[in-house]
Amino acid sequence: MNYSATPLPNSVRMGVYEPLQHISMWEDSFKVDSSTDTGSPTIPEVDKRLESKLEDHSHGILVSLDKYDQTGNKSNDKVLRRLAQNREAARKSRLRKKAYVKQLESSRLKLLQIEQELERARQQGVYLGGNVLDTGHLGLSGTVNPGIAAFEMDYGHWIEEQNRLTHELRTALQAHISDIELRLLVDGCKNHYNDLFRIKAAAAKADVFYVMSGLWKTPAERFFLWIGGFRPSELLKVLMPQLDPLTEQQLWGVTSLQQSCQQAEDALYQGILKLQQTVAETLATDLLRSGNYMPKMAASIEKLEALVSFVNQADHLRQETLRQMDRILTTRQAARGLLALGDFFHRFRALSSLWAARPHERT
Repeated sequence: MNYSATPLPNSVRMGVYEPLQHISMWEDSFKVDSSTDTGSPTIPEVDKRLESKLEDHSHGILVSLDKYDQTGNKSNDKVLRRLAQNREAARKSRLRKKAYVKQLESSRLKLLQIEQELERARQQGVYLGGNVLDTGHLGLSGTVNPGIAAFEMDYGHWIEEQNRLTHELRTALQAHISDIELRLLVDGCKNHYNDLFRIKAAAAKADVFYVMSGLWKTPAERFFLWIGGFRPSELLKVLMPQLDPLTEQQLWGVTSLQQSCQQAEDALYQGILKLQQTVAETLATDLLRSGNYMPKMAASIEKLEALVSFVNQADHLRQETLRQMDRILTTRQAARGLLALGDFFHRFRALSSLWAARPHERT
């Protein structure tokens, strides 16, 4: 897409990009209040408008699908057994959650101890290689960021649970279970992705640069990173061949959703570029003059706070894409799509491990 150079609007001077007018269907979703009280968009308003746009764009293309086929060949007894198994799995999940909470508390105490030791080392001038140790959850001062440390633990557990759900989906599809049973698994997978968006939002508040840099992901995943995750439009390209056969109406719906995602992605990316430009211009003011430049630092920090809203909007777009796909597809197609998505991410992690373990030529 070509974007002509235009003067920066008031909202951009505050550190937030207002999308170009010719992206008509998204311009309302990303407009923000240009008053001087805040430098970032109001997330609930943006989220509601974004959801409304996706729903309006998908209106009229969704087919009436029987997602709850209760007349299959499976007996009622087997359905009841399956539901009992789900209740037992839920009970075990609650037990695991309690154990996880205890582990978090123990880890929190360990983090506090590590933070105290690092602070003492910093005060005594003990550094690694002449610099403060820099890891994902350490700040520039060498102190632990509790929000990021908690996220890393949560994300590790999220990966484990995703692997389990992916295996369960594959087993269920191979066993040709009923749509009622399959719907329970699909809803569980959707809620699992919602958990990821929730913990990412908390991590973005703790350190938005950490989330955007992808330090919590494997190297191969970081290569494809876009505002703290994958592009929804690219994931749709990967998933579409796995969903065949699609009806003509379903195919048109997925294609239309993909185009809508691309427009939203372009608008968000252009917003990021404008924010980079305004921050760079603020820092570059009067470079050759000596004096107090801290006011410029404060102004730049205020503008950079808008990055949190960009990460949240990008994740909301990803979340809405999953929700719209579930509305377009049948239960069995949605299960196949979630299975393909889980396998796709797993292969990226495997690729990173193989890359790290590859033999190196000696010079």
